[in-house]
Amino acid sequence: MFTLIKPKQAALAIAGSAILAFGLYNVHALSGVTEGGVLGMTLLLHHWFGISPSVSGLVMNVLCYAMGWKLLGKSFIAYSFLAGGGFSLFYAIFEQFEPLWPQLEQMPLLAALLGAVFVGVGVGLSVRAGGAPGGDDALAMVISHVTKCKIQWAYLATDFIVLLLSVSYLPLTQLGCSLLTVLISGQLIGFVQTVGNKTSCNQPSEP
Repeated sequence: MFTLIKPKQAALAIAGSAILAFGLYNVHALSGVTEGGVLGMTLLLHHWFGISPSVSGLVMNVLCYAMGWKLLGKSFIAYSFLAGGGFSLFYAIFEQFEPLWPQLEQMPLLAALLGAVFVGVGVGLSVRAGGAPGGDDALAMVISHVTKCKIQWAYLATDFIVLLLSVSYLPLTQLGCSLLTVLISGQLIGFVQTVGNKTSCNQPSEP
């Protein structure tokens, strides 16, 4: 598998995972701003059906990566391994320190904007490399590949559906901030993935 990895793309995937982990730990974990996609769905299932996110998240992530492997090829799994493993490693490192901006807990709007930048740039770099740091990203890459739409619209579609369902249990203020962050982060992911590139990195490589 690792013979498929190119050093430049590997560096992008790892750098992206570090930026993503930094933002999720220092911003999202404090602000209470929820997510769409797989994470948001796990919270929804836990709230209404008592299903542990550890179970539902594992099942959904495995399914998303399996679809990615089938449609995007072996190199997708290789770069996703780097991005996902890098994210876990960097998040564990950041957890050893106090959050840099604890005041963000009281400023959800600012947290939504700042968090969107970290998620957009971090995930965008990993997707540009051809990998997915999370199941959400794998699903968006698959949808973009199958429908030929830009990846930011794939993110928006999945996030919007989950956030719409989350109206059933989350305050509108929190949902508004969450919608803002997924709107901005999705556009940033699409921009970082394609800027300066003539071809999209989420095209299938090797079956």
